Amino acid sequence: MIETIKTAVKSNIRQYGMFVALVLIMLLFEIITSGTLMKPLNITNLVLQNSYILILAIGMLLVIITGHIDLSVGSVAAFVGAVSAIMMVNYHIPFVVAIILSIIIGALVGAWQGFWVAYVRIPAFIVTLAGMLLFRGLTMLVLNGQSVAPFPDGFRAISTGFIPDLPHSGDLHLVTILLGVMLSILLIVFEWRRISIEKKYELKSTPLFVVIAKLVILIAVINYFSFIFASYKGLPNIFILLFILIAIYSFVMKKTIIGRHIYALGGNEKAAKLSGVKTKKLTFWVFVNMGVLAALAGLVFSARLNAATPKAGVNFELDAIAAAFIGGASATGGVGTVIGSIVGGLVMGVMNNGMSLVGLGIDYQQGIKGLVLLFAVAFDLYNKNKSSH
Repeated sequence: MIETIKTAVKSNIRQYGMFVALVLIMLLFEIITSGTLMKPLNITNLVLQNSYILILAIGMLLVIITGHIDLSVGSVAAFVGAVSAIMMVNYHIPFVVAIILSIIIGALVGAWQGFWVAYVRIPAFIVTLAGMLLFRGLTMLVLNGQSVAPFPDGFRAISTGFIPDLPHSGDLHLVTILLGVMLSILLIVFEWRRISIEKKYELKSTPLFVVIAKLVILIAVINYFSFIFASYKGLPNIFILLFILIAIYSFVMKKTIIGRHIYALGGNEKAAKLSGVKTKKLTFWVFVNMGVLAALAGLVFSARLNAATPKAGVNFELDAIAAAFIGGASATGGVGTVIGSIVGGLVMGVMNNGMSLVGLGIDYQQGIKGLVLLFAVAFDLYNKNKSSH
């Protein structure tokens, strides 16, 4: 039994290592801040403050898995936010139409960069560095160096609104509690189905006690945070959007041919090409996807700020890259999970939030974040070297 636990831990160390680190960091700051970190208002702010970085981290993960990098996402987010502001504030275009047009602009930006990377074979580092400068310049041109505000209330609700509750529900947000319970039931159903499939095809299965322990921990975490959100105003709208994105991208990466092709491309491009993977086309669409998610992040950030500013999106690309690497993505490509990148983003977010609550200056914060990123990548390389021997 002890050997089974050891094997399970070794095989999942990359997957669960940062999750354990996140829990420990949260506990540390909860103690240091005398319980302020886990207060309902602060947890809600934590989600709202980091939502756009988590959206970018999902797209960045796919780019990193394919063996590339995108330095332009912060500037693209700022540019799309600026264009959306001009559409909604200056030209009074309905916010739904403006959102759709903004997403299309993001896709076109991604296609522009994807073309140079995939078909002209210019390294992504150079293409996206050029993109970072180009779209930062265009943002300043579009805004004429000034902020544009305010946005319509309907648009702002994306980033600042909360899901509605049942009437006469009292102090607790009942819909949030019910969603937590429903998600717990879904987890049990999916896990049961997975075990049934493993038994049916006589595949190597995870020990039952490990499955039960994992479910108990996950269900406890889900319902605890449901209660925390329900104690304030319920789940933010952006949380639902994030959940949908995580579910879709996790499914695509784990269960579809496209996902397997992306991993194959990052693992060994020549071998993937010989296996029939259309590597150029796939790289192109990964960058289109990054453009779409950068546009979405730009809209979410603008909605939260209630303004489009020339300085929006500064360092977003660094936070997104750090989130993906801290969450277990490999610097050499071919490795990483969507959940991992989200956990990586939350590690950065909790550290920022916790250090601000403690009163650490921005200089210390930047230094500590840099060290965390360095150690995370070093840990990844150490594991890789250990498993190759």
